[in-house]
Order: sequence, then structure tokens, then C-alpha cells
Amino acid sequence: MPPIPDTPRSQRLGSLIRGEDLPAGWYLPDRYPGERDGEDISDLIDQILGYDDSQVTEEQRRNQMESDLPETIDGRWRYIEHTDTRTRVLIRLQRQTWRTPPEIRVTGVIHLPRIPGDSITSQQLRELPIARIEANINKRMFDMERVATITGDRIKLPSGRRIREREIAEKITPDPKQNPDFYQLVALQHDWLARNGERNPSAEIARINEVPLSTAQGWLVKARSLGLLPPGRRGRRGSS
Repeated sequence: MPPIPDTPRSQRLGSLIRGEDLPAGWYLPDRYPGERDGEDISDLIDQILGYDDSQVTEEQRRNQMESDLPETIDGRWRYIEHTDTRTRVLIRLQRQTWRTPPEIRVTGVIHLPRIPGDSITSQQLRELPIARIEANINKRMFDMERVATITGDRIKLPSGRRIREREIAEKITPDPKQNPDFYQLVALQHDWLARNGERNPSAEIARINEVPLSTAQGWLVKARSLGLLPPGRRGRRGSS
């Protein structure tokens, strides 16, 4: 078999993270610091750290390199910087394919100061927006694979039923046992509220549907387990 070509990869060409996934104040440089053509810096970092989280064959690695999604087996290190402080951070992103729905999580962090030798404070570590980055990535990737499709001004549900966008904000009836689109509608309602600036979609869903907050939260947990909503942000409850 011919050898895998040593072609440099821009960070911006990967699918794991995009510039728009980063919170305000952070940006994604094109290349790793000190990277040279032909080097896989991500793989090199794993080797140096002894980060062996998976066992894959040469054939699997080759298929991965030739794939349109080259980060599907092993985790990949990505380099980000903070605009004001120039803090440099390498985060390791990996697809959690066994989760429902599949999601991406940060599985490693290397935090570097702007000037080599400067100290890193606990405050700087706390301000690293890991949960926000994960949530943004998973939201973007989920939107790309969304089940419902929009046809003109109508939204097509899995059952084949079509509704207008304005109907999303209305009370959902009847209950899950009688409505095959129930959890899809719950997911669409949550997404619609979030996109329109609602800070606590769970509470608003409870109000619209005239149910206790705990019931609405249970609906959302079920919708996520069915892959109809992206994973929630870790460490937050009630507002997801």
C-alpha cells in the first residue's frame, strides 16, 4: 500500500472545532505554534505525554487519514489563544461515539502563559471556558445533522406531518404516548426559545405547556437521550 502523504493540515480545515465555537476573546490560529510541514503535532504531543487512549490498527489509521472527518478515531489536540492576555492553550478534543447522541468532549488541556516562564494562576485556569467550548461545538455539529427538515415555511416532522414555525411556540398536545412527534416538538420548542434569547428554556417550556418544571426537564432529558437535542452543558441544571 502507498504511504500516507505527509501533508500539513490547517487547524481551520478540521471538523472538531471552528472559530465560531470559541467564546468571545478567544480565537483559533491557523497553525500550531512551531509547527513545521509534514509534522503531525497532535500525534507527537500524544506520544510525548504517553496518551494512549485507544488501540487502532494501521488500516483504521489509514482510513482515518483518508476520511473527510480525520478526527474520528483518536482525539486531536487543537491550539487556541486568548486575544487580550495572549494565553496559549492546547485542548484535546475527542468524539464520544458511545454517547447518545454522539458528542465531543475535551479530554486533555495544556495551559501555557504568554511569556515562557511566567506563572499561571488558579484564576486563569478557572476562566478557561471548557464547558462553553464543548457546548458550542456540539450545538454546531448537532445542527448540521438535525432530524427535522425545513421545506419552505414548513417544518417536516419524522411522522411526515408538517407544521409552521409559529406553531412551535404553542402548547404541545397530546401526551407522548399518543403523539409520535411529541419529543421532536419538545426539542424544536427548546431550540426555538434558545434561538430567540430565552435564558431558561426549560422553565418557559413548563409555562407554555402548563406542566411542572420537573416534568418539562424530564421531557428534555428524554429528547436528548433520543438524539433530538445536543448534549447539555456540564455543571448546569434548569436552564438547559
